[in-house]
Amino acid sequence: MAGGEAGGASTTLEYTPTWVVALVCTVIVVISLAVERFIHYIGKYLKKKNQKPLYEALQKIKEELMLLGFISLLLTVLQDRIAKICMPKHLANHWLPCKKEDTSSSSFTNHFQKATFITSVGTGRRLLAEASGIEYCDKKGKVPLLSITALHHLHIFIFVLAIVHVTFCVLTIIFGGAKIRQWKRWEDAISKREYDPEEVLKTKFTHVQDNAFIKGRFRGVGKSSTLLGWLHSFFKQFYASVNKTDYTTLRLGFIMTHCRGNPKFNFHKYMIRALEADFKKVVGISWYLWLFVIVFLLLNVSGWHAYFWISFIPFILLLAVGTKLEHVITQLAHEVAEKHVAIEGDLVVKPKDDHFWFHRP
Repeated sequence: MAGGEAGGASTTLEYTPTWVVALVCTVIVVISLAVERFIHYIGKYLKKKNQKPLYEALQKIKEELMLLGFISLLLTVLQDRIAKICMPKHLANHWLPCKKEDTSSSSFTNHFQKATFITSVGTGRRLLAEASGIEYCDKKGKVPLLSITALHHLHIFIFVLAIVHVTFCVLTIIFGGAKIRQWKRWEDAISKREYDPEEVLKTKFTHVQDNAFIKGRFRGVGKSSTLLGWLHSFFKQFYASVNKTDYTTLRLGFIMTHCRGNPKFNFHKYMIRALEADFKKVVGISWYLWLFVIVFLLLNVSGWHAYFWISFIPFILLLAVGTKLEHVITQLAHEVAEKHVAIEGDLVVKPKDDHFWFHRP
């Protein structure tokens, strides 16, 4: 019975009912066309709404899908040839992700033969193809470089990796956009005040030490100690990382530095556009991300706990960047407070590239 199931699993196309072939092809084509049309209509909607950065990000996603399709094609076409690339048996016993219980050739062959007969119908042909690769290398006293089953698992891993990456990028833009949209009420309040003729005609003097921005960033924790300043920046990112006074001061500093001739500049819309432009950059799987994946696969050795340690890298980078951004705001407050006692008009900070790592914001 088991032998009959294995034989049925290896039935070739010429002995498969035509209605089965047509049905499977129809389902695959319909799903593919539905996804393609869905992406196409999203692109048309973004172009209609003049969302150029998001449209370009969508194009990058399409490029990634095409790249994954090409990788899938290569793995499918070359799997038989890869399975017949042989290597010495002793090399197959080092740098394993999991400990091998029995490394003897006879035990491995017997286990495989047993799995061929008790396996489900869906994997029968793959195991039969794998058996030919093992038999080919066994005649040379070697083992396959990569089995058909391992290739199949690698195939799945690459697709899951790409889907997770795109999903996390989309979640990042959603949560980032939600945070920035909370600042819109501050932008609206500032615009109403600037358009008020009475407010414009008033002569205003600002005592620096009494300014709310300076009180929170200069006169607070960390004024006398660099270490305390960094610790304060580290914990500040978890609660009220940007409040109204921060937003108002940074907005004015940006406008006076980059848009002095346009005092009605909508800083909130600029932030939204900047977020969308950043999304276009991060949504693609760049070469260094592929390099990170390769290094991760290389170091995923049993006993090294690579999954555990590597997971700390993005977490640490996230905390480091958040701390640095908070510290930049504190530095801007220090520069103003140390130079001025009172100024005419509103408090203006001067953002510079020198405040950031490698002088690149």
